[in-house]
Amino acid sequence: MDKRSWEDLVQGLVREGILRSPNVIKALQRVSREQFLPENMKPYATVDTPLPIGWGQTVSAPLSRPI
Repeated sequence: MDKRSWEDLVQGLVREGILRSPNVIKALQRVSREQFLPENMKPYATVDTPLPIGWGQTVSAPLSRPI
């Protein structure tokens, strides 16, 4: 995943009104979800769905409700 793809996702969530908090927007711009995924899941970091991280656990979708 490239930085641009993550930024596109963040900006899309802002346009849709899902992201409204400046602090949350800044945090998401600084730290992508990719950093928390196993290698085989990193290509899917910008997909807006929960992703498996192993041990029967998932990392949440970027955001599904307004913040």
